[in-house]
Formats: sequence, C-alpha cells, structure tokens
Amino acid sequence: MSEIPQHPAQPRIGPVAADDHSVTVPLFPKPPAPGDETALFMPNPPDSSAERDPPHRIPHLGHALLFLAIAGLLLLLSQLAMLGVGHTTAARAAANVSPKLLVASEAFTYLITLTISWFLFPILWKRSFLNGIEANPDAARRNGIKLIPIGLALSFTVQAASSLATMPKNIPMDDFFRTPSDVWMITLFGTLLAPLFEEILFRGFLLPACAIAYDWLSLPRTPAARDLWNSTNKITLPALIFSAILTSILFTALHGQQVAYAWPVLILLFCVSLALTFIRLRLRSVLASTLVHASYNFTIFLIAFIATGGYRHLDKLAH
Repeated sequence: MSEIPQHPAQPRIGPVAADDHSVTVPLFPKPPAPGDETALFMPNPPDSSAERDPPHRIPHLGHALLFLAIAGLLLLLSQLAMLGVGHTTAARAAANVSPKLLVASEAFTYLITLTISWFLFPILWKRSFLNGIEANPDAARRNGIKLIPIGLALSFTVQAASSLATMPKNIPMDDFFRTPSDVWMITLFGTLLAPLFEEILFRGFLLPACAIAYDWLSLPRTPAARDLWNSTNKITLPALIFSAILTSILFTALHGQQVAYAWPVLILLFCVSLALTFIRLRLRSVLASTLVHASYNFTIFLIAFIATGGYRHLDKLAH
C-alpha cells in the first residue's frame, strides 16, 4: 500500500496504532490502468486546493450537532410561523395544515440552514464548506452518466419490491397528493432540495462524525496512540461500517413516518441508504450520492406523473 500523505485533505481508512499488524483495506483503490473497464467509477483525484494545515478530522460530532441545532431551531421557528399563517388564513387545526405550507416551511429551513452553514463552518474548518463535507463536484460530474442510471434502477427496484408489500390503507404521504398543485410542489422539493440537504446531513456530516467518534472511543488511552491520533486523520474500516449502519438507521427513521413505519418499506429504505453511502465513500463525493438520490426521487414522481395523466387524475395513484 502506498505511503500515507503527510497532510491528507480527508480521512482515509487505515490502522489506528503504529504496532497494529492487521491488513489495511484501501477504501479508494488505485486508478485503473488505461483500457481497464473493470472499474465502475472513475477514481477521484486529490484536491489540490486543500489547505496544507496539520491533519484534523472534520466534520466531527460537534460540527454535526451544530448543523442539526441550526436546522432544528429554524424548523421550529418556521413551523410556528406556518401554524400562525394556517390559523389566520384557513382556520385549520395544527394537524391539518396545508401541505403547501408544510413543504414551504421545510424548504425555508433547508435553504437557510445551508446558507448559514456555507459561511459558518469555513470559519471553524479553515477550509471551504464544499471541501469540508467532501462535496467533490468534479467526481459527480465525471461519473454522472453512470450515477443517474444507478438512481433510476435503484428506484425502480425498490418500487417494484414495495408493491409486493402490504401497506396501510392510509399513510401520511398521501396528504401531499391531494391536489395537482400540491404534487407539483412536492415534486420540485423532493427532486431538487430534499436530496441535497439529506445527503449533506447524513453523508456529509453524520457519516464522518459518527466514524470519527467511533475511532476516538476505540482509541487506546496511551501517549503513543494519542500522538498517532494527532498526526493523522485516518478513519478505520470498522468505524466506517458502524457509521454507515447507524446513519442508515437514522435516515430510515426520518422517512419512516411518511410510510406509516411499514416494515417492508423501512428495510428497503435502509438498503437505499447503504447504497448511497457506498457511492459517497467510493467516489469521495457527497454530490455524487446526491445525484443518485435525486435520480431515485425523480423516478418516483415520474411514475406517479405517468400513472395519473400528468397529475390530473390523482385518484389513480396507489401507494
């Protein structure tokens, strides 16, 4: 295995102690030889713009919690404002607020959270926001012709499998498919903004944060281990596996309420999250997994669009 760079831009899989003789598993293999078609994705080259400061692990758990705190506070404020508008304009109860207002409040929360994060976290990280979360737009752009079909195929597979499952007669997601205008709004939100925010949250912040926390808790409390921790920003394979599973559970829980926590669908969502995590790690790109996520969601709405004659006959829409 090649020698570890002195100042890598992002965490790598590797040993956690100098005397650890276990086999090191490279997460990102070397570039394939010219003409080698066995590699599914093009390798991601190093980011030459990364600052040459001492290695440090970002985003860590504190950064992830700060991101969640910002989003939670903004969501609370937007929900309170939404309820006020709902009561004054339509005299609705809190449980029956218009789907448009619900989507608008979430969209507001996502946009403002990302805007604040764009300026705040570079101050903490001493590097750009995109570099800190390893957005890597180049990898997403180079592999887009492969990533989009993966998202489409994944969505078709999940929908075919979920059609065989027994679902409750009424699920909360049905509330967003009452009128054509509601469906168009949720289509735009679910295809463009929601995948971006969710990938930044789960694969940009929580995935590395939980892995870093796992390695820190597993670190031997010795001076040598502490010195090694401070001299590198490597992440071990067990930490990434743990974090992938944990964040996929959280991702599934976030979407569980939409499908009334139907177990067959929850299992499928968990598998989708693992697939998105693999792509994010394989290409070292949050925007690559975002592209797959957006393609996945787009397929759902495309099928609904076709089945309902352009959202004109929503009564034909099944779960």
